[in-house]
Amino acid sequence: MTQISITVLGPTGRLGRAICEAVLEAPDCRLAGVVVRAESRFAGHDIGEILERAPLDMAAETSLELAVEGADAVIDASLPGMTIASAQRLAAQGGPSLITGVTGLTESQEEMLGAAALQIPVLKASNFSLGVAIAEALVAQAAVLPARDWDIEVEETHHRRKADAPSGTALMLARAAAKKRGVTLQEAGVWSREGTTGPRETGTIGFAVTRGGSIIGEHAVRFLSEMEELTISHRAFDRRVFARGAIEAARWMYNGGSGRRPALYSMQNVVSA
Repeated sequence: MTQISITVLGPTGRLGRAICEAVLEAPDCRLAGVVVRAESRFAGHDIGEILERAPLDMAAETSLELAVEGADAVIDASLPGMTIASAQRLAAQGGPSLITGVTGLTESQEEMLGAAALQIPVLKASNFSLGVAIAEALVAQAAVLPARDWDIEVEETHHRRKADAPSGTALMLARAAAKKRGVTLQEAGVWSREGTTGPRETGTIGFAVTRGGSIIGEHAVRFLSEMEELTISHRAFDRRVFARGAIEAARWMYNGGSGRRPALYSMQNVVSA
């Protein structure tokens, strides 16, 4: 069986560890290496130590170039700064492909990621879950309901440690609805409500954010009219669902060994294949 060689960026976080475990468990995948920050206490240590398992005879690298030797794809679960720096270095050396699940990128960082995708295949996922990808498609379909009659509210809940709000997934779902309505989220988004706000403006997309406990991730997009409501929701029960989705994205990018052409892809490409 041909194996897909995968390097993981950010293996010390919850998602990064889960992705490493998923790679090791998948019979058609091989862990080519991992990349940690230079100041990480795991730098130079065996990857097994990061994963709290037996040694794997492979050290955590601080050099991206060393960690991607022989790799077919890089799965990124790091932070925005590392994501962009890695994308630029991979683009400069002509690969391998990059699959990133990092959210919270600035507008300029989004542009730099897009520039890298002119040189190498880049798959950008606000959420690696296949279920969320289907929810995104359903939201776009439901957004054909006329804005004059149907209000849209996006609700999301995450654990107390999540740093960005609204979540990248909530923004992705809202953008899918806004695009279908022919507007941008910047034009339609209502990010908070406080005090005397007056009547709801037709065509806007509202957000409600909750942070607390250890909730992995809950999202709901509500379409509300005078006489009925349609809700499209997703709830993650196990963080491994994101790791498994990342592996599916790597399989799609690998494309039987022929790879994909340089472009910016999303999980919609994976679930519609």
